[in-house]
Amino acid sequence: MKYELEYPIHSSINILYERLSTLSGLSEWFADDVNVDREGVYTFAWEGSEQKANLVSKKKNDHVRFKWLDSDEEYFEFLIQVDELTNDISLIVTDFADDDEDKEDAIQLWDLQIDNLKHIIGS
Repeated sequence: MKYELEYPIHSSINILYERLSTLSGLSEWFADDVNVDREGVYTFAWEGSEQKANLVSKKKNDHVRFKWLDSDEEYFEFLIQVDELTNDISLIVTDFADDDEDKEDAIQLWDLQIDNLKHIIGS
């Protein structure tokens, strides 16, 4: 099941995008370590486990989408949304879960990770 989460971010778009789109930026808040090999396969490592993904879409200061290699359809995406009236910035996270319980666990994890991201960028 696909779901989206929205987080208000108080930061410049450039600083936020840097944390979403670079190896060093992602390893600051999203995973313990992030690497990419010559074929463009990203490896995300967390406390002894790792997952591999391909970068499938990226647009500067707009979005970054990774597709997991161990899934036919599942991906995760970071979309930067700017309110036209207020210029407030939101980060929209798209992810997938197997069921409601898995979704609840994933949302708690995203909340923690986004809190780390906000702390790092001073949001």
